[in-house]
Amino acid sequence: MTTKQSVIAALASALISTTALAQSPNVGNLEKLSAFKVTTSNLNIPEVPQTGRRADQIKKNLQQIKMPPGFKIGLYAVVPDARHMAVGRQTGILFVGTRKTKVYTVIDQDKDRVADVVKEFAPTIDFKVPNGVCMSDDNFLFVAEHNRVLVFPAAEFFQEGPDTAAFVVVKQGELIPPEEESFNHGARTCRIGPDNKLYITLGQPFNVPSKEKWEIYSKIGIGGIVRFDREGKGREVYATGIRNSVGLEFNPKDKTLWFTDNQVDGMGDDIPPGEINRATGPGQNFGFPYYGGGTTRTDEWKNEPLPANLTPPQVEMVAHAADLGLKFYTGTMFPQKYRGGLFSAQRGSWNRTTPVGARIMFTSLKPDGTADKTEPFAEGWLTPTGEYLGRIVDVAQLPDGSLLASDDTAGAIYRIWYEAPR
Repeated sequence: MTTKQSVIAALASALISTTALAQSPNVGNLEKLSAFKVTTSNLNIPEVPQTGRRADQIKKNLQQIKMPPGFKIGLYAVVPDARHMAVGRQTGILFVGTRKTKVYTVIDQDKDRVADVVKEFAPTIDFKVPNGVCMSDDNFLFVAEHNRVLVFPAAEFFQEGPDTAAFVVVKQGELIPPEEESFNHGARTCRIGPDNKLYITLGQPFNVPSKEKWEIYSKIGIGGIVRFDREGKGREVYATGIRNSVGLEFNPKDKTLWFTDNQVDGMGDDIPPGEINRATGPGQNFGFPYYGGGTTRTDEWKNEPLPANLTPPQVEMVAHAADLGLKFYTGTMFPQKYRGGLFSAQRGSWNRTTPVGARIMFTSLKPDGTADKTEPFAEGWLTPTGEYLGRIVDVAQLPDGSLLASDDTAGAIYRIWYEAPR
């Protein structure tokens, strides 16, 4: 190489590096945080305003919500694009994922059960669809992105500035093969199981996949649930036959794993049903794509022989209501009826002639731990004219036993509590 060629190559390399840094000013910050290094000299994180016209209108909209007697609902926090939630075990700090590029921290400083501070969490990290957030019992926050998983030890206690200890659990591009990345069904959810392993839902991108794709997906765990040890090793496919689950939760009583699944679109307004499922152990197949939901066969797979021992859903929900986040109620604030039961979020339909959903459902359990009765618990975000005042994504529980619900359309977190009627 001549001197001229060397100079041109060096300039090109510098230009590429400069362009990359300009496109992503946070390049290298994750590595710095993993080494407990400072990423920025600016320790101030802008806060999301909690008052004003927007907050006032959200509070006004909440007057339309109907719940059983004694239950109250209020605005807990204004949080843009609020999706799945994780509550800190010791402080009650709330972490909120989004389908965009941010994770939020929500802090109730004076414990009056209304948030005082909402700001970005770890703002010097470039997140990509950090929808899935979950907390371990020993206070490690896991963030499941579209194709990467990060962990933040003691995340509750790094709130003063933008830097927080951060480590990679699953490297970028290794949660799923990069060639299988899609804008469709790319929001992950996660939980730490009773076995201290990390469970992650992996929605598959098609309405109904081809047989060739499904064979590959089943081996990888796309269209299923995968689990790892907490360091990201020992990956295994825990459950298959799932179209797109965006909510999972362990029942603390019997350790079974419950999860929602969104059914096939385009088959009609009233079919197939949405699902809440229960996995009693690894290796179970929940029927997709042979079934589009419930026992409704898909057109594409109706002539294929059914695999043996498919596991039916615990609950068949109304079609196209978009059942998402789940939470078993473990508090004592609510009446006995709700203790040990399952709350679930329905975000609401997009391709149904008459919209349904945008509400919180409650499922009671039988003595054997299976589902009993499912009924609406909080509804009214869908108006009689079919307009959405909000769309519920996830439910969580505060230490005092009250319930939180996220709304990515209104950009809000609601708090539901109980006061015995006098």
